[in-house]
Amino acid sequence: MDAMRFHRAAVLIAACMAICTGAAAEEFRLEDVPAVAGVPIAEIKPRTVIFADQRNDKLADSSTGLIPFDDWARSRPVQRRFLSLFASFVEPTLNQQTKLKLSVYHAEARFRLPRPATALDLSRYANVAFLEQIDPAVKHRPITAGDAVPNKDAGAAHNRPPNRRWCEDETAICVQSRYMFEGKIPAGIQLANKLRDEGKKPIPDFIEFQSEITLAAQPQLAELPSLTGLDSTVAGALEQNIFWVNQVIQFGKLLAVLQQHPTEPEAAIATVYILIAVRNDVLNKQREYTNTPILRNLVPAQLLMGKSSFNSGDSLSAGLPKYARGRVKAIADMMERE
Repeated sequence: MDAMRFHRAAVLIAACMAICTGAAAEEFRLEDVPAVAGVPIAEIKPRTVIFADQRNDKLADSSTGLIPFDDWARSRPVQRRFLSLFASFVEPTLNQQTKLKLSVYHAEARFRLPRPATALDLSRYANVAFLEQIDPAVKHRPITAGDAVPNKDAGAAHNRPPNRRWCEDETAICVQSRYMFEGKIPAGIQLANKLRDEGKKPIPDFIEFQSEITLAAQPQLAELPSLTGLDSTVAGALEQNIFWVNQVIQFGKLLAVLQQHPTEPEAAIATVYILIAVRNDVLNKQREYTNTPILRNLVPAQLLMGKSSFNSGDSLSAGLPKYARGRVKAIADMMERE
């Protein structure tokens, strides 16, 4: 009898472990929607990320799929305030005469978490380990304020906030990151470099960037519902500002906002924003590739939007839309497991 009871107990434990393990392994499902704010909170299903980006936005340029920075800043001042590199950022003027025109890729996502917002600690993600988990293909190393390019290079000073230097806040961490392009892109870059005029700098086969990761504080926390459109208490917000990039991109921003669920005391709502500002001079200059059959699919706008035969993988080589989707899903999985 004891042996039978032991056997039954063992079977029950094994079944429970199988069920629990299966639930834990289940990834978030991503659901594309026209606009995140248009989905009622009550309709967000468990373990589902609702996602929207600007590719079909009325402001998007038909040839690039990106939104001109000026149009975005003028028509969406609340987004500009919270998602620009800093609130007063404008398109910089180079050599005291030429304005550097930019275009933006904007994505936002929202998901439900089965715990009160106060039970979730965003400070756990303000570190290099967080960056490594959401995209293992990118390698990082810590840097200091003295390493931050806009702090020491006059040519990059327009990417520095007017009232402070990057990386000097003792609560923030700063990193230098490098991503080596994958798939066919390195071979395409190598060929493009061979066809470039002598004396021109070669196009790197990697993206290198510097960023600051910090937790938002008051009064910004109290003001974030104007961005999310969700009228509930903000428990915290995690921000990554990419303030220097070696090519193509001018700046980037990731902002994750955690709010209490408006009607469920034991649940929270997370909204994640990704904004990438791209240099138009690079987009326009390298449109010359369209006249070279072998390089026709290496046009930067196509690569950025994931519409080239050179796109591959799940990281930046896949293009911004796929990269943004993968990143928000990884963030949702991490927060769900906390």
